[in-house]
Amino acid sequence: MRSSLLSAVAVLFAQQAAGHAIFQQLWVNGSSCARVPTSNSPVTDVGSSAFRCNGRPGVPGKCAVAAGQTVTVEMHQQPGDRSCANEAIGGAHYGPVIVYLSKVTDATTADGSTGWFKIFQDGWAPTSSAKVGDDDLWGTKDLNKCCGRMNVLIPADIPAGDYLLRAEFNSPSQAAAPPLQLSSNSQAHTKPPIPELRSTSTPR
Repeated sequence: MRSSLLSAVAVLFAQQAAGHAIFQQLWVNGSSCARVPTSNSPVTDVGSSAFRCNGRPGVPGKCAVAAGQTVTVEMHQQPGDRSCANEAIGGAHYGPVIVYLSKVTDATTADGSTGWFKIFQDGWAPTSSAKVGDDDLWGTKDLNKCCGRMNVLIPADIPAGDYLLRAEFNSPSQAAAPPLQLSSNSQAHTKPPIPELRSTSTPR
C-alpha cells in the first residue's frame, strides 16, 4: 500500500459570473489554505489566462493534504464577507458545486493551462414532492445551509505530484447562452482560488 501527501495553497481561478461568488478558503484539518481575490467581478473572455487563475500568479506556500483526506472549500458572495447571516450563494442562483484537480509540474508557478479532471460534484436532486422548481435540491443550496462550506474528498488513489484544485458553482439562472460546455458565452458563477497541491508517495 501507499499513501500520498498533497500540499495546497491558493491561487485564484475565475469564471464568467453573473451571480458573483468567490471561493474564499480551502480548509485542511481546520487550517485555512487560501487567499481571497480582491473582486467578484466576472471574467468574460473564457479563452484568457485570467479565466483560469483570475490573472493572478502562483504563490510560494503550501499546506499538506493526504490523499483520501477530506478538505473543505468555502464560497461567499463578496470578498471578506464570510458571515453566516448572508447566503453564500444568494439570489436564487441554483446550480451544482463542482471541484476539479489539474496535475502540474510545479504548483507554485502553474497557470492553470493544463487539463482538469473532476473529483466532486454536488448537483441537482428532486425534492420528495412531485413539484419541480425552487424547492429542488442543488449544491448551492447545500452551500447556503453550511455557511458557504462544502466537504470534498481528495481521491485516495491520486498519483504523486503537484496539483491545482479548482472549486466552482454554475448557475444557468442568468445565462445568456447555453452552458459552458456548449458555448464560450455562458454565465458561470464563481471566482474561486486554485489551491496548489503537492503529492508525494510513501511506501507502507
